[in-house]
This record gives sequence, structure tokens and C-alpha cells, in this order.
Amino acid sequence: MPEAPEVQTVLSTLETQIGQARIVKAELFHDKLADNMDARQFEAALVNQRIERFFRLGKYLGFETQDYDWIVHLRMEGKFYLFDAYPNPKDKHIHAIFTLSDGRYLCYHDTRKFGRMYLYPKTGSIASLPCFARVGVDFQDATGRHLYEKTRGCRRDIKSVLLDQSVIAGIGNIYADEILFAARIDPRSVAGHLNEADCEAIVAQTKRILNGAIKAGGTTIRSYTSSLGVTGRFQLELKAHRREGEECSQCQDPIEKIKWKGRSTYFCPRCQVRK
Repeated sequence: MPEAPEVQTVLSTLETQIGQARIVKAELFHDKLADNMDARQFEAALVNQRIERFFRLGKYLGFETQDYDWIVHLRMEGKFYLFDAYPNPKDKHIHAIFTLSDGRYLCYHDTRKFGRMYLYPKTGSIASLPCFARVGVDFQDATGRHLYEKTRGCRRDIKSVLLDQSVIAGIGNIYADEILFAARIDPRSVAGHLNEADCEAIVAQTKRILNGAIKAGGTTIRSYTSSLGVTGRFQLELKAHRREGEECSQCQDPIEKIKWKGRSTYFCPRCQVRK
């Protein structure tokens, strides 16, 4: 699943390539793609809407038009393509086509059909939109104090907490491994056992690593690509994730891989302290 850096890469690329485009026509071929309204209503609402601003919250990307906030959650396999000609014959995995005023076509592609789109009349308060009801503070705005307060009395492991989008939004499995490796904290540590200094270190590493990944264009693992001519390069800088058996960059002991809470987890058992 794309994490915050990959979503930001897609968003920034779209902003560069389509700018303040006007939508001439909207077509949805998978009705469930429109999550909060009827698909035909969704199509009609976007006609003649000009995109005025691009934004992101956690793993969600958004387009602000004159009258609406259009939110997209890519989920596992959602991607955008930009074509000069109308796709014909239509790719069976293209579930939406937005005709732009400059004659190009913005297409949403999703092999698993997990992605969702939401359309809300503008209110001026993005965080209050219903689709964000269970989304916490974006990683860019997180603080060590926030994480510390969220984990008091918490019996869950710290990796599960970092993956919980209601605590800090934007972190996924790849970056959770990298963050905890950099903070030197075992992913199995009980979150409630961490002190404020630990939480400060985790948040500082979160911002450093995710912002570094944004600059590198995200992390290309398995099927991720922005699908707009941008391929992530941050995988070249990973220190723990998918480095099982390789030497730890700090102590030269081998990185270990375990299955933890159903997820592949990579860490250095010597450098990362379990609390």
C-alpha cells in the first residue's frame, strides 16, 4: 500500500502535470469507487469543476475544486495515469476517466478495486470531513509529546501503534521498520513502556525518514509507482526493511526478519532495545 511519501509523490506529480485543470467530463466504471454518494451524482458534480489546490493527509490525497473537496484513498493498488488520447479499448482495470479541458485524460487504475473516492461540498475544514473521522495527525504535524500521550497505558507493541492511522497518519510497514531501526527501539516493545525521550526520537526519525523518502520520490517495492513517470528511489537507502541476513549498518550483526502480528518485520536484535 502506498504510504505518505508515495502518495505525496503522486500528488506532487499530478500538481506539476495537470495544474489547475478543469474537468469537462467524469466517468466512473466501478460504482463502488464513489464511497459517499451515488456514482452518477459524483460524475455530475465534478463537471466543469476546476482544480484549485492539491493536498494530502496521511495516505489520502485530495483535490480542492471551486465547490468540492475531492478525496482519494489509493489503498493497495490505486494509481493515476495521464493520457493524451481516450483509452480505447478501455483497460479493464481503469475504473474512472476524467476528461480535462486541455484534451488530456486523467485515468484511475486499480487492479483490486480497493481504492475509494469521496466528494464533499467545501467547508474550509479538511480535517473535519467524514472520511477523516478516524485519521489522526499527519506525520508532518506530529510531536513526541503527542505520541507519548497517545501511548500512556497502551499495551500494544510500538510497531502496531505506528501503523495505526488514528495515532499518526502516513506510516506503513516499510517505514515503521526504518523508523524504529533509526530510533533503536525494538518493534515488539510495549508502547506504554516508552518514555517521552523515546517518543521524541521516534517522531524525529519519522519526519527525517519520510521527508527523505519524499525527496527521493517514494519507495518502489513490488508494484508501487506513481504511474506518471516517477519511480521511487528510497529503496536504495533502506537500512532494515528487506535486508534480512545483511550486516546491520551500526553493529555489523545480521538483520533479522520475523513475522509479527501478521506482518514481515525487520530489525537488528542487538541495536534495537526491547522495552
